[in-house]
Amino acid sequence: MLEKILYADSGTGQTQEMLQALMDLPAIRKASITILRVVPPQITTEALASKWEEGTQMLTKILQEVKIEPSKVSTILRQGDPKDTVCQVADEIGADLILMGSRGLKRLEAILENSVSQYVFQLTNHPMLLVKDDIYVKKIKKVMVALDKSSSADLALDLAIYLLRDYPSAELILARVNPDLKPEFAPTSPKEMEENPILAPAVAKVKRMNIPYRCLVTGGKPGEQLCKLVDDYNVDLLMLGSPDRRPSVAKSLPDLDRLLGTSLSDYVRVNVNCPVLLARKEGI
Repeated sequence: MLEKILYADSGTGQTQEMLQALMDLPAIRKASITILRVVPPQITTEALASKWEEGTQMLTKILQEVKIEPSKVSTILRQGDPKDTVCQVADEIGADLILMGSRGLKRLEAILENSVSQYVFQLTNHPMLLVKDDIYVKKIKKVMVALDKSSSADLALDLAIYLLRDYPSAELILARVNPDLKPEFAPTSPKEMEENPILAPAVAKVKRMNIPYRCLVTGGKPGEQLCKLVDDYNVDLLMLGSPDRRPSVAKSLPDLDRLLGTSLSDYVRVNVNCPVLLARKEGI
């Protein structure tokens, strides 16, 4: 399910630490990793040679510091615009996950700053794991999945179960934020939360896989409440669905909800204090 990972490295931030944390998971140790380094176009021959050398050294450093079997790793050095190149390579290799850093820029600021992660976030159909530059990446012990009625949320749950199978030292937190419910009226007993109509099917799935879990149900604005739950429960990785709302004739154009920062996934990727995996695939 996560057999091909594209690691898009910019040389900054906490992305390498996240890759190392993922490699602690038995499911990810089986995956093939493609490490992509993009050098900018339209530069002098001397500058290009320098960038190639810099990229080669960075790739060598990653291979030395991250515990990956050499047979599982391939590297790509490519000249071009990073925004387009990441999307192109993800399609070329059929990536099951794109791992990349993010400055956590908001809305138009991301556009004006020419944010690579924001561009890829808008246009790709591949699941993305975004790691903000200013967060501390921890060993994965608590994974939270945000659940609702969407197919993309179901995909997020399936990815979480895949990640945590054969890894009993982690806990899976199943979270439901009901926008029509005030937080003070949310259920408090574990039994009530497990019987929540959104969470109950997920609980059954998780139990079958013998993964340690807990349920959380609250109300309010989903983006704000999810970020609060991450802080309250010291979550190491948040996973949520990020559906593509563009019609098929507009797949090459930005998703306006994401572009303008009005989607749940856009709010969370900017504000959450842990890495966030956005689950999506074509047709969902």
